[in-house]
Amino acid sequence: MPHLFTIPKNYVVTYTAAAPKIDGNINDQVWQQAAWTDEFVDIEGDLKPKPHLSTRMKMLWGDSCLYLAVKMQEPHLWANLTKHDQVIFQDNDFEIFIDPDNDARDYFEIEINQRNKIFDLFLPKPYRDKGDALISWDAAGMQNAVQLQGTLNNPNDKDIGWTAEFKIPFSNIKMGFGSGAPAEGTVWRINFSRVEWDTDVKNGKYVKQKDAKGNNLPERNWVWSAPGIISMHAPERWGYLQFTKNKSAGGISFKVPYADLQKQYLWLVYYSQQKYRQQHNTYANSLADLGITSAEAIIKGIKNTLAVDGSKHQYLATISDADGKTWTITNDGLLRMQK
Repeated sequence: MPHLFTIPKNYVVTYTAAAPKIDGNINDQVWQQAAWTDEFVDIEGDLKPKPHLSTRMKMLWGDSCLYLAVKMQEPHLWANLTKHDQVIFQDNDFEIFIDPDNDARDYFEIEINQRNKIFDLFLPKPYRDKGDALISWDAAGMQNAVQLQGTLNNPNDKDIGWTAEFKIPFSNIKMGFGSGAPAEGTVWRINFSRVEWDTDVKNGKYVKQKDAKGNNLPERNWVWSAPGIISMHAPERWGYLQFTKNKSAGGISFKVPYADLQKQYLWLVYYSQQKYRQQHNTYANSLADLGITSAEAIIKGIKNTLAVDGSKHQYLATISDADGKTWTITNDGLLRMQK
């Protein structure tokens, strides 16, 4: 599973005392200080061709909010959904995923379509671990806006694209007490996705392309940091957002946390155990049964030892280094640091 060991993207988000105006116009002077991300890629990374339409974005932060601006090339603007908390990815959309404490749980998702309609939800744990979405959660205080560079739902012309802006209060994307505001050097896990449906024009309307059985063709998923699998609900594979009070990211280098490099091996066990249980109706009790040929890993020059203890219904995997830095993962994806 080589995708588990590719390093996710990172972005150093700089501070602004002046908030951008949230109107969908991302040419504000405030935005000139922020760097563009890399172009979005396919959700499976290098396994699939690069997207044929451009998507990139910028971020800033202030004392109480995170600001985002995204620019998407789109020759055919269309959107059908008109109500809050409809399943917005049934239209072409842009999506935000935020895990502020990097525990691969308790994360937030926000989707927007070209009509500026929002689907916002909270997930206590990913769907793969039998998690369920709390759709009644709303990003209270969030401001969002869309501008179209073209005309909506008009197949008779060729459009340029669309832009979107967000102002997301820190107080609304946190667990527990406190404001949720980051400090210098704080690191979040974050990712962004663009859903794009292939369409035809029939009777003057955009309709999704279908297969021979009449089912919609799968949507395209273009992302900032590719998880390597067709799922955005793998928070351990999201990118990194590092906060600085500086107005420029120049000279600030990001380093993947040592603990996250340890956790890569735990996620290898996690996904290998999922596959093993599908085949054998039990969890493996040894690394060898999972096809993991060595219990040793060298991480930043430090020897680490991987182990697993499994039974029919559960397992615990552990990675420890010579200094006693130990992490565990269970069959429901729960990570813990051992003290």
